[in-house]
Amino acid sequence: MSTAGLTTLLALAPSTAPGTQPDPKAQMLQMVGTFVFMGLVMYFLIFRPQQKKSKQQALLMKNLKAGDRVVTSSGIIGTVLTVKEKSISLRSLETKLEVLKSAIVEVTQDSSPSVES
Repeated sequence: MSTAGLTTLLALAPSTAPGTQPDPKAQMLQMVGTFVFMGLVMYFLIFRPQQKKSKQQALLMKNLKAGDRVVTSSGIIGTVLTVKEKSISLRSLETKLEVLKSAIVEVTQDSSPSVES
C-alpha cells in the first residue's frame, strides 16, 4: 500500500459525531500505528540499504589480491602489489602508494583470468 493510499484512507475515516467525545484508546492506537509505520519506512529507506552497502564493502576488502586493478575513494587508479591486514600497496604509473583497504571503492579489473564460453 502506498503512502498516498494510506493518506486517502486516513482522510476518509469517519469522524466523531457532533457533541460526542473521541475515543482516547482509538486515538492512541492510531498514533502508535503511525509511529510503527514511520519506523518501518525509515528502516527500509535508510538502514537496510546502508547495511547492504556495508556488506558489499566488507566482501570487496576481503577478496582483494595482488594484481587487481582498483580505484580508491580519492580517485587514484592503480594495481595492487601486496595485501596486508589493514592496508594495501598500490602501483600507479611510477608511484608506489600504501593505502587503507577501506579506501578502495571499486575493483575495475580482477587479476584472475576470466573464463569465457
